[in-house]
Amino acid sequence: MADILLRGITWDHRRAIDPLIHTLPAFRSSHPGIEVQWSSRPLHGFEFTPVADLAKTHDLIILDHPFAGNIAATDCLMPLDNLATGHDRNFVGPSLQSYVHSGHLWALPVDAACQVAVSRPDLMVRLGEVAPSDWAGLLRLGARARQQGLSLAIPLRGVHSLMSVFTLCANLGRSFGAEGPAAEPLDRATCAQVLDLLRDLLALTPSECLDWNSIALHDQMAERDDLVFCPAVYGFVTYAEADRPRPLRFHDLPGPNGAVGSTIGGTGLGISAHCAQPEAAQAYARYLAQPETQRAFATHHGQPAHVSAWEDSAIDLRFGGSFGATRRTIEAAWVRPRHDGYLRFQAKAGPLIETHLRGDMSESALYDSLCRDFRASFV
Repeated sequence: MADILLRGITWDHRRAIDPLIHTLPAFRSSHPGIEVQWSSRPLHGFEFTPVADLAKTHDLIILDHPFAGNIAATDCLMPLDNLATGHDRNFVGPSLQSYVHSGHLWALPVDAACQVAVSRPDLMVRLGEVAPSDWAGLLRLGARARQQGLSLAIPLRGVHSLMSVFTLCANLGRSFGAEGPAAEPLDRATCAQVLDLLRDLLALTPSECLDWNSIALHDQMAERDDLVFCPAVYGFVTYAEADRPRPLRFHDLPGPNGAVGSTIGGTGLGISAHCAQPEAAQAYARYLAQPETQRAFATHHGQPAHVSAWEDSAIDLRFGGSFGATRRTIEAAWVRPRHDGYLRFQAKAGPLIETHLRGDMSESALYDSLCRDFRASFV
């Protein structure tokens, strides 16, 4: 029996739990006195359950970077400045920087993602089309798909509507909330332009898109035979693996201005401030973030954050070229607000945008609510 037991929690998908389980034997071999026990929870809990609550019952927490401000305010995790600060170039895009807040690093990136495009390659071949590079090309593809009884797609349930608004704002060079609490998070003209872009897209998608999160989008594209292309979703490159009956393919974001401004996602490993064995937990964190472990993640359906994995040609081939095909997008990705209180705004704003896109809320009312709720999130 191990001398030390560390309890960890992640989210429930093979991309998340499988790499952690399958890389444990190598860690046990080099650290025989330490055991790590992982459990998982649904994606919705991962997006909204306060990290401070999880830190009371778990030593190791796989988390999303928007919690960083609240983590800094509550000191519920221990800073990891000594593990990776100054090593941004070891991780793709702003993955590492997204976990830095109030002068401290609160998690080590172990999974990297941002909003990218995804296609059904067989349907693209049927249309005789290639992935569009911008929004105008996207709409042309959608019109051609409609003529053939096919559709575009995008996940817009709740928070995913907000992420698409964020991405389009950043792509247009007007990042949401860039000026902080002293100014409106976006101007009316930008809001109108972004909503026009989404409504144009929705006219070429099935109405069920408003019911889908990112996992549902991938599942539907893999299962149905009418969804040809999605321009913006948090990519799950495991859906491109050869063991899938209908492997998907991933592409750079086709924003109005190309592959810039995608909202960064991914996950990081944090260590509870209540952890009774911080040295052991840090040893495990170092192990997960090292290049060899990150490359091993990819052999077990993972989506590594370390640059060495993204630049490994064998790994890229395993995932149908997904890493090479989306590298430009993640390197130019945008980090959303992370102040303490931001998550209250995120929880409200996504459903409001979804409500508007369903036709049940006016554009003016939506704009006023977004501005009011964003300002209130700083109080």
